[in-house]
Amino acid sequence: MSIFLIRHGETLGNASRTVQLPDNPLSPRGMTQAERLARRLEREGIASILSSDLARAVTTADYLRGATGAPVRYDPLLQERNFGDIRGTPYAELRFDMFAPAYTPPNGESWEVFHARVDRAWALVQQTAAAAKGNLAVVTHGLVCRSLAGRHLILPDGQEAPERWENTALTIIDYPAPWRVRLLNSIDHLDGLPRSESGAV
Repeated sequence: MSIFLIRHGETLGNASRTVQLPDNPLSPRGMTQAERLARRLEREGIASILSSDLARAVTTADYLRGATGAPVRYDPLLQERNFGDIRGTPYAELRFDMFAPAYTPPNGESWEVFHARVDRAWALVQQTAAAAKGNLAVVTHGLVCRSLAGRHLILPDGQEAPERWENTALTIIDYPAPWRVRLLNSIDHLDGLPRSESGAV
């Protein structure tokens, strides 16, 4: 059995390089990415889908549900880091590094609080995988993927947790523990689709 860890498709915020709002929808390109991902995974034995409840993840998970017929459960533990009052701000207007280790956004999550939430999300993923009757797909966000890869997963030899997680990137984790990654941050399903230069979360 495997866990398919997935970042959502490109959003309008990704495309405009804006710190994302919770209800930010997928862009047309993001919907194409999600459709291609769903086609890639439609025959991979996905029995259950666990998703962030933010709009961009919900829509990505809906494409997977349509292709696989698997039920979807939405959980806020899988949300992206909460950037509080700077959400909706164009990157070009920021005068600081929002990803700096010591930076905590006003009314948002510190790295410490965020990683603690991701730890709870990972416990939920393990619990859901144990109850699944096949492979589990987990649809979440770039910083969640990075936190998991850097602190919970055994990466392939010579590879480190990527700084940038591509939209609809697929990471395959062997179940059960010790949680070895068989495929990391793969976007083979996007071959031929022009690459976006955005990397916003």
